[in-house]
Amino acid sequence: MSKQLGNIMRQAQKMQEKMAEMQKELSSKTVEASSGGGMVVATVNGSQEVVSIKIDPSVVDPKDVDMLQDLVTAAVNEGIRRSKQMVSEEMSRLTAGLGLNLPGGLF
Repeated sequence: MSKQLGNIMRQAQKMQEKMAEMQKELSSKTVEASSGGGMVVATVNGSQEVVSIKIDPSVVDPKDVDMLQDLVTAAVNEGIRRSKQMVSEEMSRLTAGLGLNLPGGLF
């Protein structure tokens, strides 16, 4: 039983190391999302941080600030959604690639 526990502990440590490595890697990966047919583009990294926002000058109208705010909000929200999806896919690959052989019933 203690040998099994030792194996589980090593596997958990290996997974923790891989997750830390993956988080570092994901913070440098980005996704883009746009709204208004590309008039506003948000770039978000794997840490769900907005890295940049690009706004086409033609959409900047002082008389219609509400539209610009809506476009920025939509682009940022879609960017965050895509970033979360990217992280989820990477996590799935990580956990599948570890080949954890945990005894049934432990988790």
